[in-house]
Amino acid sequence: MNTRKFLPIAATTVAAAIALAGCASGGSGSSGTSMPGMDHGTSSSPAAASDKNVASDHNAADVMFAQIMIPHHAQAVEMSEMILKKQDIPAEVTSLATRIKAAQGPEIEKMTGWLTGWGVSPQMSSGHSMDGMMGADDMAKLEAAQGLEAAKLFLTQMITHHEGAVTMAKAESKDGKNAQALQLSKDIVSSQEAEIQEMKNLLTSL
Repeated sequence: MNTRKFLPIAATTVAAAIALAGCASGGSGSSGTSMPGMDHGTSSSPAAASDKNVASDHNAADVMFAQIMIPHHAQAVEMSEMILKKQDIPAEVTSLATRIKAAQGPEIEKMTGWLTGWGVSPQMSSGHSMDGMMGADDMAKLEAAQGLEAAKLFLTQMITHHEGAVTMAKAESKDGKNAQALQLSKDIVSSQEAEIQEMKNLLTSL
């Protein structure tokens, strides 16, 4: 899992991400304070007046960022859900998985909303690839693993996954235009770099 993967975006992954975005707003108990950059105020009445200006103020890099980060986040949520269903997982790992799921679900919802506002499909053409994605074999191994083995595999895979997200977010910070997308990219870099260090520390203690 030390090698970073560049995989084409599967239509099923995008469909799952869109479905997740649809239910994220009605999700359970995650609080609005779990992660930075998750302000849902764009749907409120005071902010609605500026939505058209926000929607028009974007470029191709912003579109690419949202389109690739949605399925990337969706896989992180899927991986977190896998580990949360298992028995005998250390509490520190389940806590991390819970935080990842709670953070990235609303971010999928947010980015899907941007693309809708920009008149762009959340689904990309098949030629694009993403950094840090797990392959089908990787996901099958995580699904099959149990206990401490599963916890270690989850951490190893998620470190690679987060590193890919950081790479893509830094590209958006460099090339993007939309203020909200730029802010989210910075938040992703900050939060996921911190989680990468947390996961490396956890691996040495398990």
